[in-house]
Amino acid sequence: MPAAGALYRRALLGALPGVGGRRGDTVPALELRVGGVTVDRAHLADYDRVCGFRLTDRLPGTYPHVLGFPLSLRLMTAPGFPIPLTGVVHVANRITVHRPVEAGETLAFRTYAENLLPHDRGRQLDVVLVGSVDGEEVWRGVSTYLGKERTPGDGARRDRGDRPTPPAASAHWRLTPRVGTDYARVSGDHNPIHTSRLGARLFGFPRPIAHGMWSKARCLAALENRLPEAWTVDVAFKLPVPLPSTVAFSATPAWDFALHDPRTARPHLAGTLRV
Repeated sequence: MPAAGALYRRALLGALPGVGGRRGDTVPALELRVGGVTVDRAHLADYDRVCGFRLTDRLPGTYPHVLGFPLSLRLMTAPGFPIPLTGVVHVANRITVHRPVEAGETLAFRTYAENLLPHDRGRQLDVVLVGSVDGEEVWRGVSTYLGKERTPGDGARRDRGDRPTPPAASAHWRLTPRVGTDYARVSGDHNPIHTSRLGARLFGFPRPIAHGMWSKARCLAALENRLPEAWTVDVAFKLPVPLPSTVAFSATPAWDFALHDPRTARPHLAGTLRV
């Protein structure tokens, strides 16, 4: 896998005025692949602890995203990639688990981008990551990223008016600033909006915000003892989760779940799991 640190340094340099090259108007015709990816059980245990999963040899459904993330990062720092990595906002994510993956299995990953669309705050696209074992697709993740731009696109805003009353909370979680740094350590996602007050301010956030994929993983960990063998889970990341803060988690028998601010009921995440 590519080294995430070097890729982030490249992204930060590209964000400097006059240094970054022109962004492309289309998604690059590029698909990256890597094989022979094995699981470090100590790292898996660390990830499980940070996200709240049980310690087992079966990979949490969100863990392959972490395994393949450096490959997606390499794609997103390729010359001409349409949106800059630094300051990018993760607005939605879909994961499909075709079957459980055990820690002793060896995976191959491929990643590519598609669906570049205008957004009222810039442009968004999907980064697809596919995990396979012995040629069989066992896992697929689709991350939708928004790149904010001074001249926004004319696409419709996706989250306007979409604020249903959340169900009664089943749990309240107190999130400390370590949520950002700990998840950055286990995921390799060192975007400064999650780990640094200064970095967050540079991109318009008063203080660091939790990674969206940590929020998703933490919700799935809360449902872990009910998950079937195969499933698809979609989440929309609504308002950022500032660190520190307290969030309320809710879930319904129909597998809809959410995170919201317990004081204002404003949504942070809305999710749906289907078998």
